[in-house]
Amino acid sequence: MSLRPMRWWDVAACAALERELFEHAPWSEEQFWGELAHVPETRWFAVHEDDAGIDGYVCLAAVPPEGDVQTIAVAPRSQGRGLGRSLLEALLGEAERRGCTQVFLEVLDTNEPAIALYEKHGFERQGRRRDYYGPGVDALVMRRRFRDAEVPA
Repeated sequence: MSLRPMRWWDVAACAALERELFEHAPWSEEQFWGELAHVPETRWFAVHEDDAGIDGYVCLAAVPPEGDVQTIAVAPRSQGRGLGRSLLEALLGEAERRGCTQVFLEVLDTNEPAIALYEKHGFERQGRRRDYYGPGVDALVMRRRFRDAEVPA
């Protein structure tokens, strides 16, 4: 699988995919622009393309010792093929390269496929954010520590 850095010309396509995938609080083009403004200092964005265009993307916010999965998305046409796993593994590798000892994320508490993926990659449930995605729509907070990291509990 080949990833490349997200560029300004990818924003519209990524925002469109975001709206397609996420019913609750999808990122707007403005949010993508705001996050891209912090590359490479504290952000890392990557995209994957197939013959039909961008079919996945991922964003890391890294302020060591912590990182945060800002967003990760896979187009329906590419789901179930390991792309989400590859995007997540690339993000975790980048977090380690940047000196992060732990990575956090929020995920819709009903998104069982995503939760299972994160748990397979060592993320543990830390808590719940009520109304995170809107009234009555909660997120699970998950954390992954890197093996050799000395992280307070």
